[in-house]
Amino acid sequence: MLPEIKLSVRSLVEYVFKSGSIDNKFRTATTMTEGTKVHKAIQNTYAETDQKEVFLKTEIEFDSMNFVIEGRCDGLIFHGDEILIDEIKSTSRNLDMIQEDSYPVHWAQAKVYAYIYAKDHDQQNMSVLVTYVQVVTDEQKKFKKEFTFQELEQFVNELVGKYSPYASLLTRHRLRRDQSIQELAFPFESYREGQRKLAGAIYKTINDEKNIFANAPTGIGKTISTIFPTIKAMGEGKLERLFYLTAKTITRQSAEDAFSHMKKKGLCMSAVTITAKEKACFKEETICQKEYCEFANGYYDRINDAVLDIFSHETFINRSTIEEYARKHTLCPFEFSLDLAFIADAIICDYNYIFDPKVSLKRFFDEHKKQSVILIDEAHNLVDRAREMFSADLSKSNFLILKREFKGSPIYDSVTKLNKYFIELKKKCSEKGQLVRRELQVDLVEMLEEFIRHAEIQLLQQTQSDHQQELVDTYYAATGFVRISKLYDERYVTYVEAAKNEVSLKMFCLDPSYLLQQVRKKFRSTVYFSATLLPLPYFADMLGGTGEDYSIKIPSLFSKEQADVFIQPLSTRYHDRDHTKKPLVEMLSKLVQERSGNYLIFFPSYHYMKTVYEELSTHYPDLPTIIQNKKMDEEEREQFLENFKEGKNQTLLGFAVLGGIFSEGIDLKGDRLNGVVVVGVGLPQVCLERNIMKDYFQSTGKNGYDYAYTYPGINKVIQAGGRLIRSETDSGTIVLVDDRFLTPNYKQLLPVEWEDFKTI
Repeated sequence: MLPEIKLSVRSLVEYVFKSGSIDNKFRTATTMTEGTKVHKAIQNTYAETDQKEVFLKTEIEFDSMNFVIEGRCDGLIFHGDEILIDEIKSTSRNLDMIQEDSYPVHWAQAKVYAYIYAKDHDQQNMSVLVTYVQVVTDEQKKFKKEFTFQELEQFVNELVGKYSPYASLLTRHRLRRDQSIQELAFPFESYREGQRKLAGAIYKTINDEKNIFANAPTGIGKTISTIFPTIKAMGEGKLERLFYLTAKTITRQSAEDAFSHMKKKGLCMSAVTITAKEKACFKEETICQKEYCEFANGYYDRINDAVLDIFSHETFINRSTIEEYARKHTLCPFEFSLDLAFIADAIICDYNYIFDPKVSLKRFFDEHKKQSVILIDEAHNLVDRAREMFSADLSKSNFLILKREFKGSPIYDSVTKLNKYFIELKKKCSEKGQLVRRELQVDLVEMLEEFIRHAEIQLLQQTQSDHQQELVDTYYAATGFVRISKLYDERYVTYVEAAKNEVSLKMFCLDPSYLLQQVRKKFRSTVYFSATLLPLPYFADMLGGTGEDYSIKIPSLFSKEQADVFIQPLSTRYHDRDHTKKPLVEMLSKLVQERSGNYLIFFPSYHYMKTVYEELSTHYPDLPTIIQNKKMDEEEREQFLENFKEGKNQTLLGFAVLGGIFSEGIDLKGDRLNGVVVVGVGLPQVCLERNIMKDYFQSTGKNGYDYAYTYPGINKVIQAGGRLIRSETDSGTIVLVDDRFLTPNYKQLLPVEWEDFKTI
């Protein structure tokens, strides 16, 4: 039996015919949002005998493979004896710029549909119509060609022939992949305690097409325990792809290490890491235009050869490998990584590529997702990240600038209305400059849609002005706002904050659980895992869990004896911080005198951290200290961590911010870290947003204060404390500074291994 290659008509023709450069000059968002409307408007003009959205499918044997090609043509039109395939394309371009042969890929798509129909209905001749519709003006332009069946057959066979090397490469790879997976044993000598149980739970989840919430402790090997069973399920044909999602760049390393380790054990599997465009870019400025960037110029003319090259020689494709081949073939490394991800077996990337409606991987259709599994590392981070992904904001100043600079242009009236709208909002704000509304501001959305239409006309003219970039930025902020408005329901609120001349408005997603649930429904299974998915019921609720989901909690591998836990009952409440600064410094001094070593001290704010740091430096100038700066790049972060060196005789106090870059995702094993001090209970800063959340959750029958403040805070505390014990041989001291840790509500939230604490 020949191997079957299933692909859409569009995928086939785009592979062969896509050409040209990456050009991120302005492109109207209307092309995406109005495309369906354009198609329906044209199809509504068809006669009763005509057909629309016609499903067509054919099979072609070529080069020892059976190609199954299918798709839906936009229209099938009957004019007497003539049969036309209508291919409808929406465009933001001026139609005068589009000639008959401007887009060979569009003709190719229509010709494949024409071939399939002619083959199925014994037609000797077919007509092909390509209809372009300008999305802003609704103008139309049509081109028509006629073909014999022999011409169409020859054309399609040539297409398949050009696609064949790529299909052959994928076919051979999948055979090797599945065989290597079947032969792959667990890549370590033995399972750690609890590790087999976790891996088994993940496999069962995927097998049963369910979802799971897994609280698994540090040191168990969570990454390999989730990836290995997922790969085993892939080898059994249960899925085609896995996404490994992380919140931070630093945590991707563990996933890359896991794939690298399994590769050494014989795994033949393609894994691609997607790095953010700004970090991946080879140029000084991220300007994706052919005139500026040689890696963008002619990108699509070279991409196919590059894909064949890299997949012929590599399996584990991390950032450095992508950069190597991108330079070799003169390709944009970011776009290259996206193209590779589309055909890879595993993709390591940030949460937003799956969940963010503004930047998600649109090229993965629902049929691909149903054959995919999502592994979400450090899943506790997804709650706040999702809130931001599903929220949108606007500021009055953006529209005021445009009002001043674009007088007499099509956008002037619309930005004037919007600026006035914000002025009226400011008048309605309370004395504190705040206003909260539960309902969707429909009038605002309508005004934004009007602005978007006029802004598109202005931007499509490509006329340069000093404030062109401000117009582009405001246009995308407005389109993002309108897009999010379509998600608005009882889980949202709109709030306004006014200060001096600025008025800011935000559509805020209070509870992202429903929207996260809608995303995950498209995938076979989703695995949420973390060492601090605590309290588990809270995170299951906030991440869209249902009663059908599985959950598992693996006990810590480490004994209570490995960490001495102390609580110093000082008040770290905002109004008490000046008074407790001195006893806190005295405690730190005494701690390092009695227990020398390297310590990380976490504070609830930069200001508090800085005042204690200065107090300590004044009274104990001989104590070696370092402090986290507000904006640290990757090199500065590495330098900060390098100061924590092995050696019992060294003492170093590292001051850092709770919930910041050093409170999770870092490993300072052995004597590199001997103690952790957590100052405060981690409560988010009291603010309008958190108070709105508190009121909302209280109204739904939950403990609003816990949902908005306590649970997110204690999670930061547990994360920070978790920096200390990273292996079976680690030991040290944990000090929790706050009298609230002694109250019943907080005591019950502390990890079991911390419960035998002493007060100091």
